[in-house]
Amino acid sequence: MTTSTLASGDTPVPSARTRATSDYSQLMGQVRAAGLLSKRRGFYLWLLAGLVTALAACGVASVLIGHSWYQLLVAGIVGILLTQLAFVGHEAAHRQVFHSHKTNEWVGLILANLGAGLSFAWWNNKHNRHHANPNTIGSDPDIEDPVVAFTPQQMATRRGLFKWIAERQGYLFFPLLLLEGLNLHRDALQTVLGRGAVKRRPIEIATLAIRLVGIPVVLFLLLPPGIAAAAWGVQLAVFGFYMGASFAPNHKGMPLLQERGTLNFLKRQVLTSRNIRGTRFNTALMGGLNFQIEHHLFPSMPRPHLAAAQRIVADFCAERGISYTEVSLTESYRQVVQYLNRVGLSARDPFECPMQSMR
Repeated sequence: MTTSTLASGDTPVPSARTRATSDYSQLMGQVRAAGLLSKRRGFYLWLLAGLVTALAACGVASVLIGHSWYQLLVAGIVGILLTQLAFVGHEAAHRQVFHSHKTNEWVGLILANLGAGLSFAWWNNKHNRHHANPNTIGSDPDIEDPVVAFTPQQMATRRGLFKWIAERQGYLFFPLLLLEGLNLHRDALQTVLGRGAVKRRPIEIATLAIRLVGIPVVLFLLLPPGIAAAAWGVQLAVFGFYMGASFAPNHKGMPLLQERGTLNFLKRQVLTSRNIRGTRFNTALMGGLNFQIEHHLFPSMPRPHLAAAQRIVADFCAERGISYTEVSLTESYRQVVQYLNRVGLSARDPFECPMQSMR
């Protein structure tokens, strides 16, 4: 064990790095002893069965409704259900669902590509880099965006329309989320059709083609062009808004890090993440993303165990004086909007980006 310099006869004192490692090991030991890393396959199978049944019911309802503008209501519900499928795909990518890595990968690919219209390869690459470097400038892809500026340095690169949007990005944030579905589909296509390495590229291309072409084709074959276009637009808008509104509260407005080595793993994950206070409804609504701190500390933990882990982690952090952020959903959105507006205004007013300088 690494120790600090000792005087003769002193008891060895663990170094800061060793204590940090020991802290996380102790926390992991408590979580493991509570059985919170065990899989809950039954929960996910029932959830998937319910979502698939609900989607089938939407298909039946659409046929029965016929050439009516009530199709927009069905389209909105489909957008919600597709987002819920994306949540389960996200959990499969983290190996939260099944013991088998291969099974998790195939389920994740099917749910991401055929369900949500996302590239599983793109999501895995991007999301793994985010988990390794949350809110780290230059390393976390979730704080790199061509439209929204997360730092004054990014704000300084905006020109023309993009600068106008960025200067008002806090107020425009939620309207912009209505376009997030198109953004996610574009990223998926750029990935599978690009030159970069893509695992199972032919399958990714085929499943994305079925999903992204199939829905509009069916709509335009069965409905008048105006209703079909409107229904497609509503589904895209609801899907994008729901996805963005679920992931936005997790890190935006939390401290930014200049480099990965600034903090140890435990503090890096806890201090850059924000939990959403609430009930089982919030957990179902956000696919477990309301327990963002626990998800980052234990990425393979199944959704049903996150609430129990939250109590252990919150107490553990309190005992060690580590700031643990948990707010209501509305308060998290207020903080996100306030932060983005502060960055947007940095082009006109001095703004000090909240870097995390703790060791």
